[in-house]
Amino acid sequence: MEPYELIRSRRKTLALEITPDGRVLVRAPLRCARERIDAFVTAHAAWIEKHRALQRERAARRPPVPTAAEIEALKARARAELPEKIAYWSGQMGVAPTGFKVTAARKRYGSCSAKDSLCFSCFLMNCPEAAVELVVVHELCHIREKNHGPKFYTLLEHYLPDWRERKKLLAMN
Repeated sequence: MEPYELIRSRRKTLALEITPDGRVLVRAPLRCARERIDAFVTAHAAWIEKHRALQRERAARRPPVPTAAEIEALKARARAELPEKIAYWSGQMGVAPTGFKVTAARKRYGSCSAKDSLCFSCFLMNCPEAAVELVVVHELCHIREKNHGPKFYTLLEHYLPDWRERKKLLAMN
């Protein structure tokens, strides 16, 4: 039988979870007998192995975690290259951001605050030039349109008619 970590809670059913690092978690009701939990794990041995293999594949595809020095290099590059793009597109679009900052955010490449301050992830610099330009224009569009409604996409389409193709480049990174 597979070794597993047991988490008891006020639930009514047994559940299995394979963590990204391959550990097996079993969630069980507070009063569930250990023998029943062991039998459950044994009965699902094939499922456990299949999903552990999937987690190993995902882990192999994930890029290595960048070092602090690599992150600082990306931030420096972003601080050097992005202001020129922001200035160019701000002029084209007739908007004026109130600020600009570079972070090491991993979930999103850019954002625009309610006060029109732009923020970009340094990891954007790993993307192709066309994708970087898309993120800059996208965030500048938010100065005029704060949401992702039809007016926002009309505005984005006006300045970057090929934004859909550029967006695919982001997905590849």
